[in-house]
Amino acid sequence: MEIKVSPLLLLVGVPDVRPQAAQTSVEYYTKKETPMKTLYTAEATVQGGRGGHAQSADGHLDIKLSVPSEMGGDGGQGTNPEQLFAAGYAACFQSALIQSARRQHVDADLSTIRAQVGIGPNGKGGFELAVTLNISIPGVEKETAEKLERRSSNGIKRASEAQLAQGNRV
Repeated sequence: MEIKVSPLLLLVGVPDVRPQAAQTSVEYYTKKETPMKTLYTAEATVQGGRGGHAQSADGHLDIKLSVPSEMGGDGGQGTNPEQLFAAGYAACFQSALIQSARRQHVDADLSTIRAQVGIGPNGKGGFELAVTLNISIPGVEKETAEKLERRSSNGIKRASEAQLAQGNRV
């Protein structure tokens, strides 16, 4: 059984935390407004922007980045932030789906999630992401699969809304 989730729009950006002109010697800025207990923090460093290089602090991620030709880049051999976001979002959603299914005594271990992440201008000088999830749960009836999808989506939606309420852009 495969269901397609309606596109989810995410606003991309961060609150303006730039320093006053007199503070230009500061090398980086941190703004943390997290009401939750943090279990894990991922850290990565990028040099060269969308056409550069990314590496996680633990060294497990070490990749070349390339700008897709559709965005005016060379479409090189590297990955791009949208591909990374699609993989991460699909992985998190599937974990939520499997957990929700277990609570309902449903086996969703063979499920697959295909995330499509599109990027485009938001009309305000920035960009938006559109996410479409294609969910397959073999051996599960359509009604049950849709119920599991809603429960998983609601959990992710509540987490995103909490971040937005704190002034953070997801």
